Amino acid sequence: MKTIFVAGATGVIGRRLLPLLRDSGAIVYGTTRRADRAASIEAMGARAVIVDAFDASALTRAVVAARPDVVIHQLTDLPAALDPALMADAVARNARIRDQGTRHLVAAARAAGAMRIVAQSIAWMYAPGTEPHGEDDPLDLAAEGSRGVSVRGVASLESQVLGAAPIEGVVLRYGHLYGPGTGSDTTSSSAPLHVDAAARAALLAIDHGAPGIYNIVERDDVASAAKARRALGWKPAPA
Repeated sequence: MKTIFVAGATGVIGRRLLPLLRDSGAIVYGTTRRADRAASIEAMGARAVIVDAFDASALTRAVVAARPDVVIHQLTDLPAALDPALMADAVARNARIRDQGTRHLVAAARAAGAMRIVAQSIAWMYAPGTEPHGEDDPLDLAAEGSRGVSVRGVASLESQVLGAAPIEGVVLRYGHLYGPGTGSDTTSSSAPLHVDAAARAALLAIDHGAPGIYNIVERDDVASAAKARRALGWKPAPA
């Protein structure tokens, strides 16, 4: 029986992931910054941990106390239902949590002796080039404005997770989410991804696949998910 520590348990993916982890038989810990969300974490079958990822000492104490085999990084700082009207202001906050929050979480996972980190990234930050993009294609580090802020946050998160040795680092580059909690039941975006399929990819990455990066998208148009289908046994259907 594995112990899993989910950082960002009340986010869009975290809420769909906790029941899957519970049903797998794992011992699950889930974090939130807000005490009023603890009950919802418990209701989804996890042990609630109230901690701010920007408080490095508190986060380390929490992860060490849980002694997880695997840490799942679902930390974001995004508006409820991914409200488009609020997303612009969230870009800098989200980039900060990808940088500083990841740094603190990786250090905490090392201190706790975790074996693997599975982290949420995004699949639409590739530099312009031939599509569909594979995982070895470069990120758009020359981007400016809000996209540049996001790309740099993503690059920081990924480099920290992949460089977390001796912990195995797995990065899941998710497509544009739709489904429960996202504010939309359908999507016309490129690289779409149902939130339940995203959660299932995180579940599979606990035990499957070598360390590295995996595109998690429904259609191989902007990015290809062939590697995830092959190595993780992932399928894009939401159920």
